[in-house]
Amino acid sequence: SDSRKGFGGLDVYMVDLAIPQAEPKNLGSPINTAKDDFAFSFYPGKDIGFFSTNRIGRDDIYKAKPVCNTEMYVTVTHKDTGKLLEGSRVDIFDDRKNLIETKFTDHRGIVEYVVDCDKFYHLQVDKEDFEGKSVEVPLNRKGGRQLVNVALRPIEVIVTKDEIILGDIYFEFDRSNITQQGAFELDKLVKVMKRNPQMRIKVGSHTDNRGSATYNQKLSENRAKTTVQYVLSKGIEAYRLESQGYGASAPKIDCKSNCSEEDHAINRRSEFVIIK
Repeated sequence: SDSRKGFGGLDVYMVDLAIPQAEPKNLGSPINTAKDDFAFSFYPGKDIGFFSTNRIGRDDIYKAKPVCNTEMYVTVTHKDTGKLLEGSRVDIFDDRKNLIETKFTDHRGIVEYVVDCDKFYHLQVDKEDFEGKSVEVPLNRKGGRQLVNVALRPIEVIVTKDEIILGDIYFEFDRSNITQQGAFELDKLVKVMKRNPQMRIKVGSHTDNRGSATYNQKLSENRAKTTVQYVLSKGIEAYRLESQGYGASAPKIDCKSNCSEEDHAINRRSEFVIIK
């Protein structure tokens, strides 16, 4: 052991040679300590390993019993081009939707997690200027390496001199809450307003023609306010936004009493007019 003095504690590392450009990883506790831990060997036929350590002041050989872990490699790419997306945020949640850890993809577009076998996990993947994506990770009972590929769709938006054209911001019947699809479209609006700090927007919301005029007017006003509140929650200043409800007075499809469910859904919408 005298030959190792002055070099600091030795540690055992591992690297997966099947992963391109894989980086060595410290095995951590309980294999490694602040003392010298070295000369690890593993015998697959016996499912047992051995390593040397001086953690109690003398060199001993310890036996290591494997636990069932999954090495999860999450790769994030551009949906259209396949380009690796460095700096993507990857949140991993357990089966109860509790956040376990947050990491960001490296230059290979990859993050790595070590998780327990035989459990369900959920990923939330986000990157600026891209649509966020939720992924349910398949159950892995055997451990080992698990590859998860996530392709993100870029956020695209059209801006004319009069309005910001988004995908339709639809609402469920008799509701004013923002749907997941609506949130994705509103994120585009937020992106444009942050890039154009002098821009001011008027949000106009509409209902279908079911219900009384008074009720529809109130519902559309609530939808417009809810839409504005979502944008405000993303950091846009209140003075840059106005809202107005139109009830059923300006349908996109003027189907009167012969509206299909699809017609009604299209008429329940929000629109975005540039006022400055």
